[in-house]
Amino acid sequence: MKDTLENFENQYEKEIKADWNKLQKSLANDEIDPFRKYYFTMHPYEQATFFIEQEKELRERLYGYLSPDEFAEIIESMEIEETLDYFREMDPRFSAEILSELPADDAVDILNFLDKEEVVSFLTSMDEDAANEIKNLLHYEEKTAGSIMTTEFVVLNALDTVQEVMQYLKEKAPDAETIYYLYVVDNDKRLVGVISIRDLIIADNDLLIKEIMSEKVIAVSVAKDQEEVAQLFRDYDFLAVPVVDFQNHLLGIITVDDILDVMQEEASEDYSMLAGVSDAEKHTDSAFQSAKKRLPWLIILLFLGMFTASLIARFEDTLNQVAVLAIFIPLIAGMAGNSGTQSLAVAVRGISTGDYQKQGKMKMIIREACTGLITGSVSGIIIAVVIYFWQSNIFLGLIVGVSIMASLVVATLAGALIPLLMERLKIDPAVASGPFITTINDIISIIIYFGMATSFMSYLIN
Repeated sequence: MKDTLENFENQYEKEIKADWNKLQKSLANDEIDPFRKYYFTMHPYEQATFFIEQEKELRERLYGYLSPDEFAEIIESMEIEETLDYFREMDPRFSAEILSELPADDAVDILNFLDKEEVVSFLTSMDEDAANEIKNLLHYEEKTAGSIMTTEFVVLNALDTVQEVMQYLKEKAPDAETIYYLYVVDNDKRLVGVISIRDLIIADNDLLIKEIMSEKVIAVSVAKDQEEVAQLFRDYDFLAVPVVDFQNHLLGIITVDDILDVMQEEASEDYSMLAGVSDAEKHTDSAFQSAKKRLPWLIILLFLGMFTASLIARFEDTLNQVAVLAIFIPLIAGMAGNSGTQSLAVAVRGISTGDYQKQGKMKMIIREACTGLITGSVSGIIIAVVIYFWQSNIFLGLIVGVSIMASLVVATLAGALIPLLMERLKIDPAVASGPFITTINDIISIIIYFGMATSFMSYLIN
């Protein structure tokens, strides 16, 4: 079976490559009809990939081969940031027509990356109805349910019959983004129910929608954070979810494809913060733009590092008397930093996935404390034995070993508690970045290490 699957995949790749070569030849020879014949046998993702890999001269030729609605379907398969350069190199009227053909939420995502002057220019050139729909969505705050919802959906009335709805769907479904779920509203446009397309198909034609719909509808507020909406999709395995205002009026729907984009965006943002970058860098950023995004955290960490250095200077007398203590500073600080970063990653993930809410924060904190105690004890015993045989000094081994154990317990707790504190303060927990928590734990571990060494100096000297 595995060989059959591999043969199928190899055959598919060969067919794609053959089509690709035909497309390339037709495009190079400026043969529009053969090009369109081969191009539209491909999946939109493959069409987008082919387009992206062309040189600017050939891309400009493609703009004349494809209509705005055909190009809109290709744009939907691209990353938003990839499309910006292409929109700027197209004829502005062609770009505006493409935006008019795109689902409103996708058009808004693209416009949010543009300057205000560019947005105004596009909206002025667009179809009036499409422009008004996009303007309504642009009013919602970024990264909220309102900013990612689409207004292209099918609404049913509770008093319609199944037969009437089936006929209605044939007319309206082509313009809707999805019809997996159909939402039912009353005369005041308040959301009152939901019905799946499967339930609609198997129902008797004479039944009223209110008789077969489910009144238990899970909806999200238009102001709800997009990350919380993504969590809802993950928990309930939704394909779409309705968006309502505070009076339960149905405003739009969010579909699973938009949530996948949100998950990728949030993951990228959290990764950047954990790496100590204030904002996600783009591959198109210049060296100056990248440096501008990285510098804020680096400057903060620079001053924290100076504070760490001043702490070590306060224990200068201890180091002068027992110089060998300096050897183990990187070891203890490094172990504490690594342990804190591990705990931080678990904590941030637990908060973002909702695991902390399900299992209880106190239970998670106790678990992290126990984890730190176990890892610290094992690491401390190992290093104490190594130092005893290396330096022939049991007290030095004990001081370093106990310092590592205490540092790892504190560092693990700090890695778990700091994100929880930031969440309570309504700050993104990912702001507790890896470099930040590492530097904080450096300070803690040095205080513990030199505090113990100073307290037991007499044993070290003897």
